[in-house]
Amino acid sequence: MSANQPIIQMKDIEKHFGSVVALAGVSVDIFPGECHCLLGDNGAGKSTFIKTVAGVHKPTSGQILFEGQAMNFADPRDAITAGIATVYQDLAMIPLMSVSRNFFMGNEPLKKFGPIKVFDHDHANRVTMQEMSQMGINLRGPDQAVGTLSGGERQTVAIARAVHFGAKVLILDEPTSALGVRQTANVLATIDKVRKQGIAVVFITHNVRHAMAVGDRFTVLNRGQTLGTATRGNITADALQDMMAGGQELAQLEGSLGGTI
Repeated sequence: MSANQPIIQMKDIEKHFGSVVALAGVSVDIFPGECHCLLGDNGAGKSTFIKTVAGVHKPTSGQILFEGQAMNFADPRDAITAGIATVYQDLAMIPLMSVSRNFFMGNEPLKKFGPIKVFDHDHANRVTMQEMSQMGINLRGPDQAVGTLSGGERQTVAIARAVHFGAKVLILDEPTSALGVRQTANVLATIDKVRKQGIAVVFITHNVRHAMAVGDRFTVLNRGQTLGTATRGNITADALQDMMAGGQELAQLEGSLGGTI
């Protein structure tokens, strides 16, 4: 697919849960090789957006196109098979298991001993070390327990795993929300590496500074609606923050208090 053509197009997507409107007309284009930051405060609709793209929810109305075709995923497995990988905040890892076991969880390489199939440790260990090294993480060894890694390193394991298994679109759900400064820098560097491989990255965050560090385009969600999309260089961090927080409401409050907030 050409980098000039969106890999995902969301057109006027609405998602209702009974009388609750979680998405109220979301329109977003995602292009290969870009980091598209989706910003919004709590309750803005970010989680519903993720689950709608990932095949968990079906839109109430609107249309989603994936690689130019109508997207009709029956479940998240269909989305994963198509190449849409989502890394949620909980990372779906088992802390006491090794990095290589977590890396290949659900996609275990097997080798045969006669009629018996067993986990191919040598292949798993070799690939895990190689992929993690390419992402800038130097493990003590592939048998190192995931629970001994830092939060940023665990995020990188999850990202590297998705890329290795053929992700065309990588959706990251608040990957830096609970990390320190150095760990955050490592994750943002990993996002940059993934984008440069031609993979579309959707970076969900409420942290404007983190978005500005790696984002190519920025879309703000507010109460289930998109307030527009801006490209890098055409918007400031302050403007994005105002859009997220409701700039008019803040300005009115500042005026009524006779000062700044």
